[in-house]
Amino acid sequence: MTTPQQKTAPAEEEIARARAVLNRISQAYSAKVVGQEQLRTSLLVALIAGGHVLLESVPGLAKTTAASTLADTVEASFKRIQCTPDLLPSDITGGQVYDASTGRFRTVLGPVHANFVLLDEINRSSAKTQSAMLEAMQERQTTIGGEVHRLPDPFLVIATQNPIEQEGTYELPEAQLDRFLLKEIVKYPSPQEEFEVLERLDTGALAPDHHVSADATLDDVRLMQQVASRIHVAPAIRNYIVGLTYVTRNPGEYIGEERARYIRYGASPRGSIAFLQASRALALLHGRSHVIPEDIRDLRHLVLRHRVLLTFEAEADGVRSEELIDAIFQAVPTP
Repeated sequence: MTTPQQKTAPAEEEIARARAVLNRISQAYSAKVVGQEQLRTSLLVALIAGGHVLLESVPGLAKTTAASTLADTVEASFKRIQCTPDLLPSDITGGQVYDASTGRFRTVLGPVHANFVLLDEINRSSAKTQSAMLEAMQERQTTIGGEVHRLPDPFLVIATQNPIEQEGTYELPEAQLDRFLLKEIVKYPSPQEEFEVLERLDTGALAPDHHVSADATLDDVRLMQQVASRIHVAPAIRNYIVGLTYVTRNPGEYIGEERARYIRYGASPRGSIAFLQASRALALLHGRSHVIPEDIRDLRHLVLRHRVLLTFEAEADGVRSEELIDAIFQAVPTP
């Protein structure tokens, strides 16, 4: 019986090269997006790990600007899809159009066929339309008229949802939530950051036609992804990850019945996979060739807040998923 060949850990030169690219991307990103450092980190982690990210916030907090700017920095194609209740699956994936000049149908690819896809207010689209994204997000392909079309590489979905206005929205099913590597809560800027926004507005730095460049390409992104996939994760860290996700499914034994009654379902194995992939990306962001326990702790809310599903009682009592996630991490010994 053969065993899988162990990947060789990246050399210092590879880490340094990837870090240099990341620094250029971060500087170009910051030239247009004021503050929002946590958002930048989440987007970069998702990009390096090859996953997708769900952003939740009130309107006007630069989510669209952040997504388009990140695409600019690596010369990637970018498409924005405004989700509405009447949006059809074909509006996202594409369809077949009759060409009168040839008397045949031809395939027209939809906006999902881009490197960076922003799904604005995803919870306003119907369940049928949301399901059309599942194949794209998971299989990296779409099927039009029985023909499979591969999506570009890299491929990153950035979806947003507004937590305030719930009229005319459709709750995201658990299966789709689980497809997102991370869920970020975007917060208001500080007064100093908001002042800087007004200053840059006058200089034209925030104009829609003002593009930034990090002297980076999609080949550089693929390089970073390849290096990150070889970041070393020790068996103790893997056991730590598995232990954490196990406790989310069996909380009563570890955090007490009083808190456990607020948890309806814990994280699936995809949660463990998300920790593994995202922690490698975060280690690379910090210039390390190995994952440490602090990487897992720093990612705890991003990875678990949309995977630890709460009961109606938790919502009624004002209990947030982050509080329960913190309790779970306190209950599991750090290696």
